[in-house]
Amino acid sequence: MKTTFKRKFKKGIVYSILLFMVLFLFRLAYGYTTTVSSNSQNTTFFQEISSGRVNYASKKYKISTNANAAQAVVNVDQKYEKIATINTKSSEFEKEHKLLNEAIKGKDAIIQFEQNSGNKGNRRLQLLIGVQPEKFDELYVSLSKIGKVVSKEITKKDKTNEYKQLNAKKESLLKIRTSLIELKSKGGKIEEYINLENRILSIEEELQGLGVQLGNYDEENEFCTIKFSLIEGTENKISLIHRIKVALDWTVSTYFQLIMILFFITGFIYLLLLIVDKLNLFNSIIKKLNS
Repeated sequence: MKTTFKRKFKKGIVYSILLFMVLFLFRLAYGYTTTVSSNSQNTTFFQEISSGRVNYASKKYKISTNANAAQAVVNVDQKYEKIATINTKSSEFEKEHKLLNEAIKGKDAIIQFEQNSGNKGNRRLQLLIGVQPEKFDELYVSLSKIGKVVSKEITKKDKTNEYKQLNAKKESLLKIRTSLIELKSKGGKIEEYINLENRILSIEEELQGLGVQLGNYDEENEFCTIKFSLIEGTENKISLIHRIKVALDWTVSTYFQLIMILFFITGFIYLLLLIVDKLNLFNSIIKKLNS
């Protein structure tokens, strides 16, 4: 019996040590994989400037269709919006800033919005760059090599339907304006004439707004967008000893919490089984008395 108890006791110790080691290694590995995100300010900034500036591009290609058992070629003119976001960090701010300007000039891109903020040692540069669609990928790769990239992404949205809807709305307004001008030439009451003038003026304003929106789709204004931010700051290097200390602190705390939870669960189950056993004993006594 003593031998059996010793074996169980040794197994319990081994399992406890294994659990502790698993928790410790998990926390240590987790510390290497997690990074602190500091892009909330960049996201807000880019959202603010994006609402006032958009870039669109077009892509023309042909697709084959089978219509009425005959193969036909359809020309497609796709309008799209392509946006890349690159957030970088560097301790050599001026050097990276110079490389950034050289990369932008080298691809004939234009800076559509720029904001510099902060004092030396804590500077921040945020740019909205417009680049020709055929040079977008090259510039994206070049800018991704500047500083240490914290995060980056590319988003492409199809805008063909929106472009067609704007054109359809423009055609409709032009027809209405023509009809109203013809109606105005027929004469009538002064009040009706004034109402027609106001309606024509309102349509003219809508057409001007549509003209500005459609102007963004013109071939001469075709650009893709790169949102780029460069933040000055030194890289925080965490030593192995510090990581081990943090992992050990977390493991000890978590380990004892698990032990306490298991202790209470075991105690609860023990009490529950004890109550059930007492009830069974009580029921058996009653049966005996009844018999």
